Amino acid sequence: MLVFTSARHECASRRRRISRGSLTHFSPRQQTHSMAQAAQMNVLEINTPLRVEHDKKRRQFSIRLNGSHDRAVLLYEYVGKKTVDLQHTEVPEAYRGREIAKHLAKAAMDFVVEEDLKAHLTCWYIQKYVKENPHPHYLEHVLH
Repeated sequence: MLVFTSARHECASRRRRISRGSLTHFSPRQQTHSMAQAAQMNVLEINTPLRVEHDKKRRQFSIRLNGSHDRAVLLYEYVGKKTVDLQHTEVPEAYRGREIAKHLAKAAMDFVVEEDLKAHLTCWYIQKYVKENPHPHYLEHVLH
């Protein structure tokens, strides 16, 4: 199971520390300001380059978002010697709509082509990506 850290988690963690007396109590105004700062940490900087990492042992492609613990991932499994199933793409809600999944999908399809694999496209987003980017070198590797 994948766990995505979020500003909500950081705020909850901060509240636990406060309730244990390790920090002073914030006024409602300070809490609102603190929560706004935490939410800003989830905003992907416009000029931040996205770097897709490929972990072959875990069979996943991932992108760290703003250097934080938040990650977007694409999971796959080998279902044969030269066949992979591109199963699932997950982008934390705060980062959706910014073409992050598109970078993961491209990296996964490029991997399939480079390794001369065949691919099942279980993930709806990968299906959509291939449909919108019908490159012959992708299509010849997709199993229907």
